[in-house]
Amino acid sequence: MHADASRWAGAICSRTGNVRVSRPMPISPHQPVPRRALVLLVILTLVWGTNWPLFPMAVKEVSVWTFRAIAVIVSGVVLLAVAKARGQSLAIPRQHWPAIVMATVFYLVIWNIASTYSAILIPSGQSAVLGFTMPLWAGLISWLVLGQRPNGRLLAAIGLGTVAVTLLMIPNFGAYADAPLGLALGLAAGIGWAVGTLILKRHPIDVPATVLTGWQLLLAAVPIAIGALLLGDHQWFMPSWQSISVIAYITLVPMCIGNVCWFAIVGLLPSNLAGLSSVMVPVVAMISGALVHGEPLGPLQLLAMGFSVAALWLAVLKPARSASAR
Repeated sequence: MHADASRWAGAICSRTGNVRVSRPMPISPHQPVPRRALVLLVILTLVWGTNWPLFPMAVKEVSVWTFRAIAVIVSGVVLLAVAKARGQSLAIPRQHWPAIVMATVFYLVIWNIASTYSAILIPSGQSAVLGFTMPLWAGLISWLVLGQRPNGRLLAAIGLGTVAVTLLMIPNFGAYADAPLGLALGLAAGIGWAVGTLILKRHPIDVPATVLTGWQLLLAAVPIAIGALLLGDHQWFMPSWQSISVIAYITLVPMCIGNVCWFAIVGLLPSNLAGLSSVMVPVVAMISGALVHGEPLGPLQLLAMGFSVAALWLAVLKPARSASAR
């Protein structure tokens, strides 16, 4: 399983690794969405959506900090090794490092810790919904801070996405009230992800997605590893093969492939559209949570899925089809 996952991760990272991150892109309502972005979006939705139910399984025997420290270190080393093997330069100009560090803290450090704790305190599907309020925060912040005012179609898409998230939250208000820290951490994860993404869009870094993702993961490993030493397991032991398999899968697939796909999408699309493109991930997470943990999946969740599909169609698919028709 580990060897197959490694080969799969390497193959997909190789295909996406040449995409440059944070290239400025014109924001036009008629701008066609690159086909590569659509392919990356499908991969991202599947690998991240099915990832959430695995969090509670990954931390059954090890602490959140130990789990995340292992995942970010190994995934960072793997991605940089893939980039080196493909002949890509691992060097990043010095002037970009402050922006990279800031983006890493907001996205990879805050997201990895807050989202994992949230998925432990409340059901994983509900935690995913909170984390993926990110498109709403990204749209609001990019409007107020970056001046990227959304057109009518994108506003409608954001509205549909908001309705979808609200529908998914309605049955879970009791769980949020019982575990307010899980609610707060889920929202903090979404806000941190949005801010980190917007920092990269504000400071374009013209390096391959594989290289930037690898370095960001290793930067995130520093505070997370310190947290693991201070707050982790405090003893050495060999976890069960089930825990090792889950941690290995999360490290090689959602962490390696998912993050490379995400940073490549950020490089291909404007920030508000890139954020909205992830709106289907919590829907897949809810379905996965129902299959793995028996979490609720009923009419409200299905209705939310319809709103999510409509939001994605308005934001991503409709512009592409309109451009093709012309």
